[in-house]
Amino acid sequence: MQSVILAGGKGTRLRPLTIHTPKPVVPIVNRPFLNYQIDLLKRASVADITLSLSYQPGRIEEIFADGQDHGVRIHYAVEASPLGTAGAYRNAEEFLRETAIVWNGDVFTDMDLEAIVAYHRQKKAAATIVLVPVENVSAFGVVETDADGRVQRFLEKPKPEETTSNTINAGCYILEPHILNYVPEGEAYSFEYQLFPALLAAGEPFYAYTWNGYWLDIGTPQRYLQAHYDLIAGRVHIHQAERPPLPAFNGEGEPPKVDALSVIDPSCTLKPGVEIVNSVLGPNCLIEERARIEDSVVWAGSRIGTAAVIRRSVVGKSGIIGRNSTVEGAFLGDKTSLTDYTIA
Repeated sequence: MQSVILAGGKGTRLRPLTIHTPKPVVPIVNRPFLNYQIDLLKRASVADITLSLSYQPGRIEEIFADGQDHGVRIHYAVEASPLGTAGAYRNAEEFLRETAIVWNGDVFTDMDLEAIVAYHRQKKAAATIVLVPVENVSAFGVVETDADGRVQRFLEKPKPEETTSNTINAGCYILEPHILNYVPEGEAYSFEYQLFPALLAAGEPFYAYTWNGYWLDIGTPQRYLQAHYDLIAGRVHIHQAERPPLPAFNGEGEPPKVDALSVIDPSCTLKPGVEIVNSVLGPNCLIEERARIEDSVVWAGSRIGTAAVIRRSVVGKSGIIGRNSTVEGAFLGDKTSLTDYTIA
């Protein structure tokens, strides 16, 4: 088995967090996001991985190199210009010789890939798409199947009365090597709108597997924040949040209060009277006296001023939040600087 991770998008929906950091490596509880997808692949004994890149590929290669430090072998297929989802898959052709797990680089999940691959093989499928159920289908592309799980049709953002299905594309596919032949070389081509309809028209054995466990597209700031809440609360069953020891407190006065869910890099400095609730702090943050951080994520190197309050927000790298400021429901890019007494 091999895998292709489609990690070439610019992360436009996730801005301003992705202006300087490619979406595939934004930190989720202080680990680059792709680490979680690689962990899932390793659990399924898949160690040959191709990263399909376009936006800031050098930043990603710096982190993962050849994959040896992560227990896998990583190849890189870099697009000169965006090729779409299926086009990016075809662009990785030189590295593909076997059945491949292909998935979007913004899917946070605890899928049982071994079970999905076993289903694919049991059905003797040429292609298998993973689906997830949702409550409101009108915001998504719905996939309809027959009683045997064979894909019948795709409906884009249907009205409730137009379909009885509640399953949508989860952004994970199992594809046999010959599926590459359906994708034109060097052209922008889509899985959803071009390749999959072509497979149906050709009568390929195209099946769907419904995953009822955890699944989240981290492509917006709100869902990025939700991924942190879910991981530190233990709702992502396979992945566990790494909890290093809390920073040592050597000051005088009231010691910092940190709840059991929060994750704080030990290189941080917490001054007296600080309160941290259901939050994640990256390396080398400085949290001044009586500051309160609640339901938030603070990236590396940021400074939160005296008596500042951060709620339901993300502060990008090297941010500066002035004293007595209040930041609520905000997503601040790298090096954002707020003066004292700001309300954001």
